[in-house]
Amino acid sequence: MKITRVFDFLYNQLEAYPQEDCLVSKENGTWVKQSTEEVIGKVNALTQGFIDLGLKKGDKIVMATWNRPEFNIVDFAAQQLGVVTVPLYPTLMADTYEYIVKDAGAKYAFVADQELHDKVVEGTKNLNGQIEAIYSFDQLNGIKNLKELYSETPNMELIQSSKDAVLPEDLLTLIYTSGTTGDPKGVMLTHNNLVSNVISTKPGISIDENDRALSFLPLSHVFERKVGFLYIYAGVSIYYAESIETVGDNLKEVQPQVFVTVPRLLEKVYEKIVTKGSDLTGIKKAMFFWALELGLKYDLHKNQGFWYNFQLKWANKLIFSKWREALGGKVRFIVTGSAALQPRLSRVFSAAQIPAMEGYGLTETSPVITVNQLNPENRMIGTVGPVIGGIEVKISESGEILTKGPHVMKGYYNKPEATAETIDSEGWLHTGDKGEFVNGKFLKITGRIKEIFKTSGGKYISPVALENKFAESKVIEQILVIGENRKFPAALIVPSFEKLREWCEIKNIPYSTDEQMIVDERVVAKFHKETEKYNASFANYERLKKIELILTPWTIESGELTPTMKPKRRIVLANNAELIEKMYDC
Repeated sequence: MKITRVFDFLYNQLEAYPQEDCLVSKENGTWVKQSTEEVIGKVNALTQGFIDLGLKKGDKIVMATWNRPEFNIVDFAAQQLGVVTVPLYPTLMADTYEYIVKDAGAKYAFVADQELHDKVVEGTKNLNGQIEAIYSFDQLNGIKNLKELYSETPNMELIQSSKDAVLPEDLLTLIYTSGTTGDPKGVMLTHNNLVSNVISTKPGISIDENDRALSFLPLSHVFERKVGFLYIYAGVSIYYAESIETVGDNLKEVQPQVFVTVPRLLEKVYEKIVTKGSDLTGIKKAMFFWALELGLKYDLHKNQGFWYNFQLKWANKLIFSKWREALGGKVRFIVTGSAALQPRLSRVFSAAQIPAMEGYGLTETSPVITVNQLNPENRMIGTVGPVIGGIEVKISESGEILTKGPHVMKGYYNKPEATAETIDSEGWLHTGDKGEFVNGKFLKITGRIKEIFKTSGGKYISPVALENKFAESKVIEQILVIGENRKFPAALIVPSFEKLREWCEIKNIPYSTDEQMIVDERVVAKFHKETEKYNASFANYERLKKIELILTPWTIESGELTPTMKPKRRIVLANNAELIEKMYDC
């Protein structure tokens, strides 16, 4: 069938490869499957419920929920009426909810549970009744439930008429960006934006109706949501993890062929594997690190000879097979996005027959611009892959990545000036990222236009490049490079206290409290040694001259991280202003 609206993907699945486990979630310890036909039945029942509620094309609703099938059902039901969905990150603060709900002009709210219900109530109490009602997915005392809206007798002719009135260029969703440089901006994405992006990425992603995917990144983020549409288009069954804490167990239960993640989560998986390897003794420990060393030398495009290949084959049988088992045993590949993936991770997982393929894009680009693929001809470690079909990408004279095509957003909601600053008169979207093409084909991200700063000595520094390199350290959990208009670059570092404890144990250093350890001379010396190690990859003027260890991690709840785990630079700087002044007071 011809697909022009996002909800068409669901009917395409019913026609081409109906699934018994279209959407699956765990309830009371049991995986509960909903078939394609059941999902469509619920979507139509809710569409009728929305009609009866008085919702009409162009109205806005907000959703605050963890990953679960109800998100999809509300999403598709709204789409069939032309109602615009506005997802809210569950981890955002109530005052941010207030800003988004007010800016979007939403009429109704849909929440997962009591916690998110209370947060929406708190965030909308000053909006003079703008939210007409809140519906919960969980059964809660005294609170309207989503099931109340399901119609037992949906008028299919009326629903079909509503669907027919939804056009490809109509607004599908408002996704509010992280707000690293101010208030969040509502990115206006149309049906055509998402449909074109899904169809363009499908050829390079080897998935089909026989596959299962585990979903655990927030559905409120465009990356996981778009991938969900791709899964439905390809007939892949979607299993929702119970929580981010249970992903390890859920991987073993579901045994997915694919999942998407952010690099930090993959780094944590790797760190746990290495920690377990370090706990081994004798020949088992030696074999583990022999295999790890082979993996870190892996080169997709270079034949390293019989002896290396022979060893890698045995490493896969003896060691890496256990890595695959830890991920469920059937994972064919992983796709990462949202931040830079360390090349060493891509190498070692690829060597272990679990290709970790990095992609690149923005909320404003629906989101994919480039992505590495399973085919070695279209994959290069250290890059974000080739450009997907149907779009254009070029590098400006200043080195900025520009893109044009059907994936580019309609604009920022209520912000025409911000839209004009991002999309120029010729239709090119300015990403704000710097990049270059390797071999004329593979895009490599080299920094951020706005985040490059100049020291007082006139030297330009890319903090992201330094931060990405230093993130390779096991004992560094978070890092923020500073130095704009200062004499030299420096950094604020939040240690990985778990790894720091392990290091202290190895070195026979008594561990008291985190607060005392970050001022312990031996610990400080350790971090200075790490600084020397990673500084070696940079020119002298780029190297960190000072570091300060921070006790409290930056979090979404504290307002210092975006929902995609990126530091809000201006807020972190403001919160540590006194400490920073002391660093440069010399």
